[in-house]
Amino acid sequence: MNGVINVFKNKGMTSFDVVRKIKKIANTGKVGHTGTLDPEATGVLPICIGRATKIIDYIMNSEKVYVVEFKLGVKTTTYDLEGDITEEMDPTHLSYEEILKAVNDFKGGYLQVPPMYSALKQNGVRLYTLARQGIKVEREGRPITIYNIEDIEINNPYVKMKVTCSKGTYIRSLCYDIGEVLNVGATMSDLKRSKTSVFEEGESINIEDLTEENIGNYIISIEEALQMYSKLTVSNDYTKLLINGVRLCDNRFTKDTVIIDKLYRVYDEDDNFIGLGKKDDRGFKIQKLLNN
Repeated sequence: MNGVINVFKNKGMTSFDVVRKIKKIANTGKVGHTGTLDPEATGVLPICIGRATKIIDYIMNSEKVYVVEFKLGVKTTTYDLEGDITEEMDPTHLSYEEILKAVNDFKGGYLQVPPMYSALKQNGVRLYTLARQGIKVEREGRPITIYNIEDIEINNPYVKMKVTCSKGTYIRSLCYDIGEVLNVGATMSDLKRSKTSVFEEGESINIEDLTEENIGNYIISIEEALQMYSKLTVSNDYTKLLINGVRLCDNRFTKDTVIIDKLYRVYDEDDNFIGLGKKDDRGFKIQKLLNN
């Protein structure tokens, strides 16, 4: 069994709980998820099975969409309501316009400091392990991008919004950072991931509804899972060279007009899928072979 399942994760499950369940249903050990969702978060969690585990990083690197609610006036150890409250303030003096501006000002790129309660490692140890031992360490900001924030609903102290962001974004940290700008603190109260790459909530299957009998109906092919990349057709005279790892410098290898420095889904002239390829200043080469 090879392909991707667009799973909807429920509250109370870890991402690895979902992986374990899929392993049992699919009767295979080669299963991986494409980006951790916290146990209390819900939403889209694409699961790669078999050879599709080769494309986990490509799905993870794509943009994601979240619907999030946070509460102003509260700070917690985990940046969400699962943690211990560390500080409470009164946010009622804040106007609608002040809150809206603070939210919108986070559109674009910034260096985001991840929360202590996260799976990132420092000196080989998970941050959440250190946090549970009462150890707090300095964390470096990481470059992330908030592509868009929309559907903003402000009912002070609660704010709800839809966020489109890059890989590596901690929505809990975004909520915390908004609270810091407003000088009243904030903590995430609800989170749902509605989209990862080409995988959307409306086309997902609830993990509780997946069985050994119906799992085959929800397998998405590797090729279809990579639809976010443009298609490039290569002349059959060159496909063997590409498959063997040769970098092509001859621009005649494809009839497509312009090739730029980005990833492509590569096909031969008979429309057989080969893999993902990319051009750089030294030529064009297959980056990930996926035809077997």
